[in-house]
Amino acid sequence: MTEAAIAGLVAGYGIAIPVGGMAVLIIMLSARTSLRTGLAGAMGTATADGVYALLAALAGAALITLLRPVARPMQWAGALILVLIGVKGVVAALRRPGVDARLDGNGKKPLRAYLELFGLTMLNPLTIVYFAALILAQQQTWSPPRAAVFVLAAFAASASWQAVLALGGAVVGRVLVSDRGRLLTALAGNGFIIVLAVRLFVSAL
Repeated sequence: MTEAAIAGLVAGYGIAIPVGGMAVLIIMLSARTSLRTGLAGAMGTATADGVYALLAALAGAALITLLRPVARPMQWAGALILVLIGVKGVVAALRRPGVDARLDGNGKKPLRAYLELFGLTMLNPLTIVYFAALILAQQQTWSPPRAAVFVLAAFAASASWQAVLALGGAVVGRVLVSDRGRLLTALAGNGFIIVLAVRLFVSAL
């Protein structure tokens, strides 16, 4: 059980820590709305990681085979959505540079933020490939209790890191209180999202 827990924690942090589009979205969400909404979005991403960890633990090899034909279209879809989010954020920041950051979150509620980031994270099929590869590499039969420990540990690791990102975003939102600071934050964050989306699209070619 201890080995499964350690494997789950390593896997969860391994998939969560690298800076990607989801990380930037979580930070921006907290900075431009509220910590509560940012944490909800963070948990949406962590839930998706947990779902993929569960699927990988139950039928990793079979799901890799099943997802292989649709992996590239799913990556393209995820990249396109990120581009649209980034472009929309840049346009909104340029049109309304003086709007208070706490009021400029597209009216996002915590539940909506949770569902949006959950759905967007689920569009990345490489996550299940990652978890499945880690499980299959151990060349052991995973009993249900062992698989459950792995999945819970992976979710806990991802959730804790996403929460740190949300907290960081909330701090940024409080520090950059001037209109110029908010504008620069919006342009930098959304610009980075667009760059990451283009990289994702190119890697799927």
